[in-house]
Amino acid sequence: MADAPEMEEKIINEEYKIWKKNTPFLYDLVLTHALVWPSLSVQWFPDRRLSESKEYSIQRLLLGTHTSPGEPNHLMIAEVRLPTEETAIDPRKYDDQRGELGGFAAGHGKVEIKIKINHDGEVNRARYMPQNPNVIATKTPKSGVLIFDWTKFDSTPRAGDTTCRPNLTLTGHTKEGYGLSWSPLAKGHLLSSSEDQSVCFWDINGTPNGNNELGALSKFQAHQGSVEDVQWHLHHENYFGSVGDDKRLMLWDTRDSSKPSSNVVAHDAEINCLSFNPFSEWVLATGSTDKTVGLWDLRNLKQRLHTFVGHTNQIYQVQWAPFEETILASCAQDRRMHVWDLAKIGAPQTPEDAEDGPPELLFVHGGHTSKITDFDWNKNEAWVVASVADDNILQIWQMAENIHNDFEDADAMDTN
Repeated sequence: MADAPEMEEKIINEEYKIWKKNTPFLYDLVLTHALVWPSLSVQWFPDRRLSESKEYSIQRLLLGTHTSPGEPNHLMIAEVRLPTEETAIDPRKYDDQRGELGGFAAGHGKVEIKIKINHDGEVNRARYMPQNPNVIATKTPKSGVLIFDWTKFDSTPRAGDTTCRPNLTLTGHTKEGYGLSWSPLAKGHLLSSSEDQSVCFWDINGTPNGNNELGALSKFQAHQGSVEDVQWHLHHENYFGSVGDDKRLMLWDTRDSSKPSSNVVAHDAEINCLSFNPFSEWVLATGSTDKTVGLWDLRNLKQRLHTFVGHTNQIYQVQWAPFEETILASCAQDRRMHVWDLAKIGAPQTPEDAEDGPPELLFVHGGHTSKITDFDWNKNEAWVVASVADDNILQIWQMAENIHNDFEDADAMDTN
């Protein structure tokens, strides 16, 4: 009899075959790119330019590596070619050899690594500064947060050179972590969370010491366990939120590091991520090891607004869509990424539809065969997502228009 790992692998492979067969009906775009090493982090840059032929746009992704012991790690910038709406795509065909849907731009490399910068250990997370996307912060397996201006580096390290040379090292933590957040409102203000149970706050415009190190302006300590994620509020310059292994959600004001302004037990297990809604200053989402996504109103944290149920393992990342207030996505160890629509909460369902999940579950992306570590909504193309998983795979995908058009049509009817 086959042992458990073999059985699981067999199930995963069968599920992938079913997914592949259904891609023409579920997606308008799927690009699959095998990275040399897994990336724990992915983020779309804000820029977009059109090719001369106008057949595709050229956009960029921020990635990292998580290599085997002894192998060098890199911070990476990839160039991505995405078909424009004018480019005809045959949706009937998913080409597994090329990892694409519709045979778009045959012969063109659609994902190409353009910049590789030496990094000290795996890249736990990488995020660029919104006000100057050339400046990138990274989390490492050590306590420091590294700052790179990628324009000051060669496109690839010289042969044999594995030395990491950040432009600035931010000190204050004593252990590694994953949480990293640039302020969208104050240029150079950066937050980081760590396994040392703290959040550090820096202004990278400050003056570093002789070793090119800059200490934290403030340190926020109230969590009783690893602080898994941190994020600035998107509408108020001094506010941010943090979540951790103590199952707590805390809201802070940078002007008072002595205690959080709010502190609640928000889940039944560790909380791994949080995301403030870009459209509504009061709405917040959290994702947990308890397999649920929590929806919160900052004006009343005593009671959760809603619980999104559907994942079968711990949730690693949540993120609101940049183009629509009610759209939220989450990814998990269950190899799935879920797209949720708040407007559908409580909508009537047939028993048959209910078998596929609650009404607010708009879409399930099942193209990965290993846990999804990070994803990011594209800032220029609505409904386009980049996701990365432990199987070395980067996928860029867009659900079929008829799926989200149903949602938009329903919204239009509601407002009439």
